[in-house]
Amino acid sequence: MNAQELEKTARSLVPEGKGILAADESFGTIGKRFDAVGIESSEESRRDYREMLFTTPGIGDYLAGVILFDETVRQKASDGRLLPEVLEEQGVIPGIKVDGGAKEMALSPGEKLTEGLDGLRERLEEYREMGARFAKWRAVITIGDGIPTQNCIDANAFVLARYAAACQEQEIVPIVEPEVLIDGDHSIEQCEEATEKTLHATFARIFEAGVDLKGLLLKPNMVITGKDAAEQAGVEEVARRTVETLLRSVPAAVPGIVFLSGGQSDKQATAHLNAMNKLYDNLPWELSFSYARALQDLPMKTWKGDAGNVEAAQQAFYHRLKMNGAARSGSYSEEMEEAA
Repeated sequence: MNAQELEKTARSLVPEGKGILAADESFGTIGKRFDAVGIESSEESRRDYREMLFTTPGIGDYLAGVILFDETVRQKASDGRLLPEVLEEQGVIPGIKVDGGAKEMALSPGEKLTEGLDGLRERLEEYREMGARFAKWRAVITIGDGIPTQNCIDANAFVLARYAAACQEQEIVPIVEPEVLIDGDHSIEQCEEATEKTLHATFARIFEAGVDLKGLLLKPNMVITGKDAAEQAGVEEVARRTVETLLRSVPAAVPGIVFLSGGQSDKQATAHLNAMNKLYDNLPWELSFSYARALQDLPMKTWKGDAGNVEAAQQAFYHRLKMNGAARSGSYSEEMEEAA
């Protein structure tokens, strides 16, 4: 393991004003999102869509990295270039999703455990040869009646740590993603408690696994009210509870925290990130973004699978990147949305 190279790559993924695009939706997930806007999901349409995103002029201004799906990392653009090469030519680092998906956890009703450790070393070797310099593994923690259990939290923490160790062995920076889901009607206090327990367990296992903290990134949820709750916490409360939870849970050696949007609207995710960076100075880690839907929602709706809409969809995508680039320094405002 080359610790210096891992740290260099990790820090290059969270530079000032830039973040990460999660374009790693599984066949099922992107199929649902395509269906919602009237696009037929096929290998060709998925390729065309992601090529549209990756060839948007100037994305390197606000994107440091893109997380790819296994299908995408092997696909070629219409001009014959591999899609990872398209990103590299934009100055964007290609990454890869390597988990096998969250499955029902045995003897733990309502809870899930992410699978995919079998054969991981060999897959990472292949992805490294294909140009991937970082990877992502997502665990999901659900808040509900009597859950999350400590058993579920610990099991997912153990798997996240094993994944992170395997990545670093192959000179790949692991993005560790323990997501407390927004689904449900839980309070922000319940989310805060579950998030803190999950982060403590995750970093305890990471320490035991010998993983170098300087060579990884954390991709957590924000501390936020359940989406079905009658009363929703305001932007500043979400920002403060999120940062205070992280200060109690995340080691200072970690270079960066790249939030998932987790079901928030595009503008909501931007506002929350902006508030965190505006309210807090001199944090030990960079606070950045690794959004999927919050960057892609409007571009996908604009594109609709029609080549004639590519330019407008790319403009929508670039605008969303620019807004989140501003949120990285706490300089975003709603007026900037109208000025576009």
